[in-house]
Amino acid sequence: MMQMNDRRPDVIVVGAGLHGLSAALHLARAGLKPLVLEKDYPGRHASGVNAGGVRRLGRHLAEVPLSAVAMTMWHNIADLVGDDCGFVRCGQIKIAETEDELAKLKKRAREVQAIGYDHEEIIGQDELREHIPAIARHCVGAMICRDDGAALPFRTTAAFAYRARSLGVEILESHPVTAIRRDAGQWHVTAAGRQFEAPLLVNAAGAWAGHLAALAGDPVPLQPQAPMLMITERVAPFIKPVVGATGRTLSFKQFDNGTVLIGGGLRGKAFPERNITTIKLAAMRTSAQTVGALFPQMSDARIVRFWAGIEAIMPDEIPVLGKSPNAEGLYHSFGYSAHGFQLSPVTGRIIADLVMHGETDLPIEAFRADRFNSSEDTGIARIA
Repeated sequence: MMQMNDRRPDVIVVGAGLHGLSAALHLARAGLKPLVLEKDYPGRHASGVNAGGVRRLGRHLAEVPLSAVAMTMWHNIADLVGDDCGFVRCGQIKIAETEDELAKLKKRAREVQAIGYDHEEIIGQDELREHIPAIARHCVGAMICRDDGAALPFRTTAAFAYRARSLGVEILESHPVTAIRRDAGQWHVTAAGRQFEAPLLVNAAGAWAGHLAALAGDPVPLQPQAPMLMITERVAPFIKPVVGATGRTLSFKQFDNGTVLIGGGLRGKAFPERNITTIKLAAMRTSAQTVGALFPQMSDARIVRFWAGIEAIMPDEIPVLGKSPNAEGLYHSFGYSAHGFQLSPVTGRIIADLVMHGETDLPIEAFRADRFNSSEDTGIARIA
């Protein structure tokens, strides 16, 4: 087999999370030869250990156009990666416990309609109970996205990696990037003591992406954080949609085997320099209490496991996505702030569009790296 040193890549992608793999996959489909450098293994941190939500529901307005295209791709995900990724179109629902919360959801639905989208619908108490008979009696209504759903994160990451490799993408695991520099039209990348060169570089390094961006002259106020999840023992099936709440932090779904996954944005402590996270049990207790309040039958369910990934959080909680404003041949795709899973099929397409054509037909101006106007290397996770 020809070695990479004998076949110089057209583009180096740093990071084998879903967004890096998606970029590599779409670039390979466009005829380029990508090399992916990964410090651990695909899906080690955020991509393989999240809740797997495939949602348009509640997106930042700037993300809505991308999310709409991504949802169409999810409904045909096997065409892209050769596997259905465990995707189920079960719907996603955000519950209102009070009339004030329902009013907020109605306002939100009007805002989405004003930019040309109608996927967020308001439903009343009766229809809410048709979808979720077990919901607490005090809940007054909800917002629903009927074609949203969920997938299996590790299976999804594996499918993207497998398809990318089948198209000739080389993925080098245990290759943490420690230095980058631009010289004579080439990016020179040091990883695991080896030197790599390519004219193009994609920064998809997740919680470690801020350091690469700063080295290239694009400092951003990225914060590594640790979104937490927990899972219960098996209980009798009682719910199909993925459920969130308007006035509380909650993401709640039941698997076919009866176990219930509970998340919703509460965060532990991330130590990216050590590649570990710790759980904040008090916050997990809050999540469990929220579940008990909304689903009384779950009050006595036992929790069997906790975990947390390491994710890149931006101050405005939308990603950095697009061409570097300061460095030639550099493209960013990071900072998805604990809700990038659903966007992953389309973000790779966007990177490929920018590389191949210099533009994309989707609106990405809001995701510019220089939108923070920051010159300080604040809160940036150093590459280990």
